[in-house]
This record gives sequence, C-alpha cells and structure tokens, in this order.
Amino acid sequence: MIRIVLFLISVLAVAWGFAWVADRPGEIAITWMGYRVETSVIVAAFAVAALALVILAIWSIVRLILHSPEQVSLFLRHRRAIKGYLAISRGLIAVGAGDLRLARRSADDAARLSPGDPLALLLTAQSAQMAGDSVTAERAFRDMSTRDDTKLLGLRGLYIEAQRRNDLNAARLAAEEAAKTQPGVVWAGLALLDYRCAAKDWSGALDALDHLKSALQKPDYRRKRAVLLVARAQALEDIDRDTSRALVLESVKLAPDLVPAAALAGRRLSEAGDVRKARKILEAAWAINPHPDIAESYANVRLGDSARERLTRMQKLAEKVPGQLEGALAVARAALDAREFATARAALAPYVSAPTRRVAMLMSEIEEADQGDQGRVREWMARAMRASGDPAWTADGAVAEHWLPVSPNGRLDGFEWKVPLAEIGDARPVIEVTPPAVEVITLQAPETKLNTASATPPRKAGRSKGPDMRRPVEPVIPLVHAPDDPGPDSGADGDLMPKLSTSRESDGWQRLRRLFR
Repeated sequence: MIRIVLFLISVLAVAWGFAWVADRPGEIAITWMGYRVETSVIVAAFAVAALALVILAIWSIVRLILHSPEQVSLFLRHRRAIKGYLAISRGLIAVGAGDLRLARRSADDAARLSPGDPLALLLTAQSAQMAGDSVTAERAFRDMSTRDDTKLLGLRGLYIEAQRRNDLNAARLAAEEAAKTQPGVVWAGLALLDYRCAAKDWSGALDALDHLKSALQKPDYRRKRAVLLVARAQALEDIDRDTSRALVLESVKLAPDLVPAAALAGRRLSEAGDVRKARKILEAAWAINPHPDIAESYANVRLGDSARERLTRMQKLAEKVPGQLEGALAVARAALDAREFATARAALAPYVSAPTRRVAMLMSEIEEADQGDQGRVREWMARAMRASGDPAWTADGAVAEHWLPVSPNGRLDGFEWKVPLAEIGDARPVIEVTPPAVEVITLQAPETKLNTASATPPRKAGRSKGPDMRRPVEPVIPLVHAPDDPGPDSGADGDLMPKLSTSRESDGWQRLRRLFR
C-alpha cells in the first residue's frame, strides 16, 4: 500500500513539473563555431536527457570491454566451482551408497575441479578409505591438518589411520595436538584419557578427565573420577599413606558403591585409628553391594582383635543385608578362624544343596579342620570341581584376582564383579544325583587368571574364537565404513569384532546341553 501511494505521489510530482514548465514557455539560443541553434526549453531538456543516456550507454560498453577478461574468468571459475560441487555431492552420495568406482572417479574430478576444497579433501580421504588405500587417505588428512578450518578433522583422520596400522605413538600425538587445538573436543580427550590410563599416569588421566567434564554426564564423570582416584591412591599406597587416604576418601564420596574405594578406605582409616569412620564407610558400601573385599576389610577394621571378636563383627555385618551368599561366606570364614564349626556350618546350610565353588571349598576346609575326615574332604573337593562358578573381577574375557582400574582392552573401569563368561550360556544350578548308575557331567566355561602385571586371554573352547583385544576403529563420518573398519555399530565380518562359532559347533553344543536338561 505504501509503495502504491509513493508511486502516485511520484507521478503527480512529474506531471506537476511538466505543467509548470509548459505554463512558463521560453526559448534557448546556442551560438557555437558560427552556428546558431534556437529551441524551446522543453526540447532542450529532452535533448540533454538523451545526450546523457547516449554517454552512459557508451561508457557502459567501454567498461564492459575493459572488464570482459575478468568477467569471462569469473564465469569460468563459477562454472568450474559448480562442476566441482556437483562432483563432491555425487562422490559423497556414492561413498554412502558403497559405490567405490563412482566415489573414486568423483574424488578425482573434485580434486581436479576444486583443488584444496575441504569437502574435496574429505571425499578423497573417504574414497581412499573405502578402497583400503591408507597412503592416499593419510595424505589427504595431513593436508587437512595444515588448514585452520579443517585441522581437527584432519587430526582425527590421522588418529584413526594411526590406530588402524597400530601406531600408538602417532595416534597419541594426533590426539594431543587436537586436544591442544581445541581442549573441549571429546574424542581427543577420551583418547588422551585412555593413553594416560594405559601408561598408569593417573595424575595426567585426572587432568584429561577434567577437560571432559562439560562433555560427560555428571554420573559418568563422578564414576570415572572415583576410579582414577582409587588407582592413584593404590599407586601411592607404599609412598604416601596420608595422600592415599585423602584420595580414597574423596573417591568414596563420589561413588559410595565402588567396592575397591570402600575397601581401601576402610584399611587406610583403620591404620590411622579412625575405626568408627571406617566401619561407617564399609557398612554403607556393604548395604549397596555385599562383596568379599568389603567383608575382609570389615573383619580387620580393628587391629589386634581376636578371632571371636571378628566373628561377632561379621555376624553383625551379615545381618544388615540378610539372605546374601557373601554374608554367609564371610561369617563361615570368620567362624572357621574362630574354630566355631557349628556356626560355620549353620551359615552355609542354605547353600550346600546346590553349592558354588567357594561354598564347596569352604565346606572342605571346615570338614578337615573339624574332624579331619578325609573322605568328606575329598567329597567336597569333588563337588567343588563340578560346582557352578563364583563371581570374580572380569573384563574383556579375562579374570583378575584383584580389581584393576583398567581392563586388558584399555577401558577405564572395565572390570565387573560377575561370573566369568556367564553370558555364553544359561546359568543353571548343578544337579547332584546320588545313585551311582547315573553320572552327571557339568560343562563349565574355563576361567582365566589375570595377575596385576599382564592379562592372559581365555583358553579356546573347541574351535570357537575369543574376541580380538584390539579396539574397533571409528570412522571419520558415521556414514562411511571402510572395508577394514566396520565401525562401532556394524556387524560386518572382520577381526575387530568377536567371531561367532560355526553352525556345526553350535548344534553340537546344543545337543550336549539338551542331554542334561
């Protein structure tokens, strides 16, 4: 509406101007070089306007001629850029669709039409990864790492390529450079955290975790920090007991359910003479997660106590969470030390019908210490060999005698208290058959012991293969999976993922299991 009003006002102004000039006629005379030109004012005004238009048109033509090389060059560059953009788009779509031939051809076209373009470099790297050409991919990522706009992407690509060829030093350097360039980047922070944990640099790992605080969920951050504090406290156990105690107390505050933190805190506090606080921490941890390490620390919370005093203490602890196997085992062990054999048997009575390995072993010790009946001892030892397994600190298919902060695969807080390899088959109680004519065979998954220095992978059962200890390599963009890099969500075949047994092996195991159902 406003434009219409302004247009009408402009038309009225022009009409009024023409009317004003028409009402005031006049003549204009020009004498120049012997010529005399006489005309009216209106004609002279139109002549001046026409002359101005002619001059403007001539100037435009001259300017177009002068700038024509630049315009032609700009047109060609624009046309080339459009072709390069189309080649990049076609190549990225081909990469996502798995068309290697089209992806490589599009990458060559993009590199020729748009040299140095970030997307062209990315397409070159991705198509090279699809083809397994690590040299070309690494060269493209290195070119990207020299540019400010693609430096992080290039460093991440170099990190992944270094992981793929198992060059841990190059991968660590790429992660450190990325973390220095942008401290808040998550993948670099997690990589540095893993490397420093593998090197047992717990102070450096805590610093790396602090840089990731804003990127992690609060419970996850608190748990990881608690684990690192326990690891550092264990490292300082024989060097600085006071610092170790302060660190483990902070860990207990962050994660009250962390068993190693509570057990170590109980030991450090009992050594310092603060028995009341030690018992409080251990009882709170026991209420959340009954565990033999907590029971052991609680039994020795007051140094110099007699065996009967430790038995009384363990009975009180077991009553806080009744009906727990760990509580019964702790009471039975304390009763055995106190030579209270009836109490030990009463504690284990609910579990002797289908005993676990620890229950059977402890019953054999009770029989040997009480009556020395070697027949009963051998019977319980035989039942222990056939009994179901007990929980242990397990991670990545390996079993450790003691808790470790890092798993064999390098995962922080990877060890869990569970039955080793329990996920392979259904956990069923062992059926004891008394008639001698029936023999029951119980198939047990082998357990693998792991000391604090090195981890031994589990023994092979039949022809099935255990999981490869190498960590899966993550692709640069989620859309693309290189042939040797199936990615974290892919189920493709490869030595980076656990291999399944053949159908023939599976059928054989199923037939054996059906015999004892």
